[in-house]
Amino acid sequence: MSRIEDRLQALGLTLPPPAGVILPFQFVRVVGHRALISGHGPQNSDGSFTLPLGKVGRELTVQQGYTAARMTGLSILGSLQRALGNLDRIAAWSRVFGMVNSAPGFDQQPSVMNGFSDLILELFGPVVGAHCRSAVGLAELPFNIPVEIEGEVELLPDR
Repeated sequence: MSRIEDRLQALGLTLPPPAGVILPFQFVRVVGHRALISGHGPQNSDGSFTLPLGKVGRELTVQQGYTAARMTGLSILGSLQRALGNLDRIAAWSRVFGMVNSAPGFDQQPSVMNGFSDLILELFGPVVGAHCRSAVGLAELPFNIPVEIEGEVELLPDR
């Protein structure tokens, strides 16, 4: 097993399978030494959307949003593992863009997105896991998911 898979197992975390929908784009697109990550939402270990759905600040608390962002991180890691074959190929997390389905007046998007950032730093450490990040509030997200995250990672050269 890889170093990151060992950490996931030690934390009792499972990467979800593909979402089970056919879409006209790739969830991860490798270009040179970069992997571009399409928007992902929170998934359970069986691939279904994590509940509750809805807006943070109305149907969800900040803590539930934080958990949704963490689950979205696991969804992204599952896609990266399928595309790369091994999460240890990630040399650096470059950029993360977090979108939070926000109720009017909700302004704690960074606190929600910390669920993702804390997971990545916990798994990859402060050097590889360090990333630039934006956290914005949106009026709606697909399927009423509370969080959608996209990003980019730098890859180690093929060996």
